Amino acid sequence: MNFLDGEILYIDKPYGWTSFDAVKRIRGALLRRLRIKKLKVGHAGTLDPLATGVMMVCTGKATKLIDELQAHTKEYVAKIALGATTPSFDLETEVDATYPTEHITRELVDDTLKRFTGAISQIPPAFSACKVNGERAYKRARRGDEVTIRPKLLVIDSIELLEFSPESITIKVVCSKGTYIRALARDIGEALGSGGHLTDLRRTRVGDVTVDNCMSVDSAVALIKEGPVEMPEDKENV
Repeated sequence: MNFLDGEILYIDKPYGWTSFDAVKRIRGALLRRLRIKKLKVGHAGTLDPLATGVMMVCTGKATKLIDELQAHTKEYVAKIALGATTPSFDLETEVDATYPTEHITRELVDDTLKRFTGAISQIPPAFSACKVNGERAYKRARRGDEVTIRPKLLVIDSIELLEFSPESITIKVVCSKGTYIRALARDIGEALGSGGHLTDLRRTRVGDVTVDNCMSVDSAVALIKEGPVEMPEDKENV
């Protein structure tokens, strides 16, 4: 493998890791194996720490493909708890309000999900990497500052209801770049009149790459350590 000319590693990001954690671990393994001091390594499409699944890690000249890769259609499987909300729209923060769920039926959920397919306007979460006045929104939100983010236009190709109960639903979402599934959970809960927040998220596909094509971070590191790797000829100009 030639990590300088450029390779793309398909990683199944583990729960609790930031996307940067995974990139840092892989970059460190590459620097040690190639015996160099620097190498461009980046990822296409950030996943929240509490999410798992497909993440593409690009090395060397392949980092030029990141924008193209990020534009690919993505697929997620998401579990949404109904009847409660959190400030972050997921489990990062504590429940701040509860609501009844007795009125929720499968028919109501099916009808509601139809309203979220096609071109929609979505306000990203305050606990996100969006920039507000030059600063990441999540930094302002964690300080308790008021965060105002403009709505963004995006496309949701399809939403399929996989599991249903009045207290929880699991959905499969196929969507465009820039979709916040946490914000979708918030909006679906609001439309159902029950509130909602994300309790589990797995990105199962990016473009044609499915989670079945991915390796663990540990497997990627082992491949770098033990696999056939082309070494740099001129370490001074890497």
